[in-house]
Amino acid sequence: MTRRRVVCHGRVQGVFFRDSVRRLAEREGVAGWARNSLDGTVEAVFEGEADAVERLVDFCRLGPPHASVERVEVAEEPPEGLAGFRVG
Repeated sequence: MTRRRVVCHGRVQGVFFRDSVRRLAEREGVAGWARNSLDGTVEAVFEGEADAVERLVDFCRLGPPHASVERVEVAEEPPEGLAGFRVG
């Protein structure tokens, strides 16, 4: 089990970024959350099997079709045992 916190910069709000992340997380069996931040970024936390979490992080570097991701900050954190995936 691994946990990553990501902060996505660029044109990432209003382009179905969070919902795209949620759908992929549910397919991959990854728990966590994604939310818009006031500074225009999208912040997300992913917990699950290492390979699945890395696929989510890789997706965040590209984003959905209408996004324009400039950079992604990634931090490793200790897992908290989250269940499910929510969008805030």
